[in-house]
Amino acid sequence: MHWSTEDWHTAGEPFRIVQDVPTHGTTVAERRVEAITGEADSIRRFLCLEPRGHDDMYGGFITPGDDEGADFGVLFWHKDGFSTACGHGTIALGAWAVRTGRVPSDPDGETIVTIDVPSGRVQARVRQSGGRIEDIVFRNVESRVLERGIPLRTSRGEVVVDLVFGGAVYATLPASAVGLQVTPEHTADLIAIGREIKWALNEHPSAQLEDARLSGVYGTILFDDLGRTAEGPHQRNVTVFADGEVDRSPCGSGTAARVALLAATGELADGEVLTHDSIIDTRFLARIAERTDRGVIPEVSGMAHRVGTSTFELDEGDPLPSGFSLR
Repeated sequence: MHWSTEDWHTAGEPFRIVQDVPTHGTTVAERRVEAITGEADSIRRFLCLEPRGHDDMYGGFITPGDDEGADFGVLFWHKDGFSTACGHGTIALGAWAVRTGRVPSDPDGETIVTIDVPSGRVQARVRQSGGRIEDIVFRNVESRVLERGIPLRTSRGEVVVDLVFGGAVYATLPASAVGLQVTPEHTADLIAIGREIKWALNEHPSAQLEDARLSGVYGTILFDDLGRTAEGPHQRNVTVFADGEVDRSPCGSGTAARVALLAATGELADGEVLTHDSIIDTRFLARIAERTDRGVIPEVSGMAHRVGTSTFELDEGDPLPSGFSLR
């Protein structure tokens, strides 16, 4: 067994791109369901977990799109399985598609890369000047508030949590509500409470969506309110997703969920910009692109950078073909 990968990072969060992985289904959503128990899951474990990856690795398998309207599809994955959405991955894929020529681009303008993901169809709008990528805008699926003000008893006291959909379901609350700040020295405690809240609300009725394949809480977003800039609200967040992974970026689909919530509360108005920082002080900028009957279409702006390429092999007699996790 051997697989070649191209690695990128978006605002510090890894994204490992893999082509030619066998997947089955007529849509990306169907391919995800099949991949969970199929051959693709063995490849995910091989490339994601130690000793070839790590517990915070993230990546995607390139697939056909659902129809000719998409440039391609993708199955997003992490250490615990396959995601329904990924904004930082979409930003990385936009850069990858343009840099590799997979999608013909305008070297002095905007190129739209259309990608089918399990939660729907998204876009990466890649802006170039002189052939150099200057900005990538992730246009997400409709994002909406599912339920606000859910009381929850935790190991760090009583809290009130909001559930929001941004391509995946997120639980969100201020870090101060659990006596923490979004800083690297609090990472272990943020992971612990993030996991606790995720699993406490995973079966909550509001986390069960019309499409059951999207149901359940994907991650917990804890945020610090940093006031306002001249353009709009300024926040720092950490998203603890899957079962204890920490997003190094401000989280693309999580940022979309925050846009939907702030739009609903009136804290983010049309024409304003959410400045969204990560736990390592990288940044996304986000706004309301459209309002819908149920929520908003968010746009999240960020940058991705190429890290390198690798070929991973299964050496004869290797006792760890499926990798391992210590978390």
